Amino acid sequence: MNLVPLIQLNRGGTLECLHFGAVAVVNTQNKLLAQAGDAHWLTFSRSTLKALQALPFMQADGPRQFGFAAEQVALLCASHNGEPQHVAVVQGMLDKAGLGYKALRCGCHVPMAFTLSDAAPLTGMAFDERHNNCSGKHAGFLAYCVQHGLSQDDYTDPAHPLQQAIRRDVARAVGMDANDFKMGIDGCSAPNYALPLSRLAYGYARLASGQKDAQFGASFAALSEAMTAHPDLVSGTGRNDLAFMRAGRGDWVSKIGADGVQVIGSKSRGEAFAIKIIDANKPALFAASVEVLDQLGWLDAAQREELKPWRAQAIVNARGMPVGERLPVFKLQTP
Repeated sequence: MNLVPLIQLNRGGTLECLHFGAVAVVNTQNKLLAQAGDAHWLTFSRSTLKALQALPFMQADGPRQFGFAAEQVALLCASHNGEPQHVAVVQGMLDKAGLGYKALRCGCHVPMAFTLSDAAPLTGMAFDERHNNCSGKHAGFLAYCVQHGLSQDDYTDPAHPLQQAIRRDVARAVGMDANDFKMGIDGCSAPNYALPLSRLAYGYARLASGQKDAQFGASFAALSEAMTAHPDLVSGTGRNDLAFMRAGRGDWVSKIGADGVQVIGSKSRGEAFAIKIIDANKPALFAASVEVLDQLGWLDAAQREELKPWRAQAIVNARGMPVGERLPVFKLQTP
């Protein structure tokens, strides 16, 4: 495995942890601009794939047909917290498609607003499929099925026409042959694909370029603009994608995926980077992502200060005492 140390943790001046991974920086011409470790490392895209999974619906003019506003387009791409505003937007999507929430096949889990903050839900709180972090994506899946008269009970089946259309459009977006995809089933029961990091970055460079993309211009523009206009809906309170897209001031399209994947594209530069932390450590992933932004020269002084908490350099204990440090230990290399 050609993975390199990205983030190091020291405690009392002694090395305690080392987080390995890889980074690929790619432009809209599919040129690899910089890397750390194996830029073509094969990794499951997880929730970073959501914006690309929305392409069949976008290409079929689904948002216009169902009257989806930008907020609802943002939810197509979301790994949301299950906060009231997220549930309300998902319900609005289902209402416009003429469906109830029981049609969602994503399953139910405790909202991420609680699990990510280690907070316990209040006694008596009830959750359903709308609170699933992937419910916006699934509401879009269902709307596509309604639009095309497709069966709804099995829309997550890899053989379903919707999933076949997604596989086709994802392949086009990342410049691959769909037959070369390695497939797995994601936490929400939908098919997910393992891609080389460089191809995932290429897809996000194109997504961020929006209208400039010759193949998916209108769809990419609507998706990327919705994401950057409504980062609170794409993620939620206290989440890194919200913080990163706010710091990007409308230029950065940011999306995290489970188990250590992050992708950020720049609209103005026509570039994106994809990063994988192999042990899925979130603080290490966030710290490495900010370091990549800094090494690429995407940060000004104000942005550097704004994202400082996500570098989480100082490690403090429960009493607030500094007990260690988290430091980047990689340099991006030109291929």
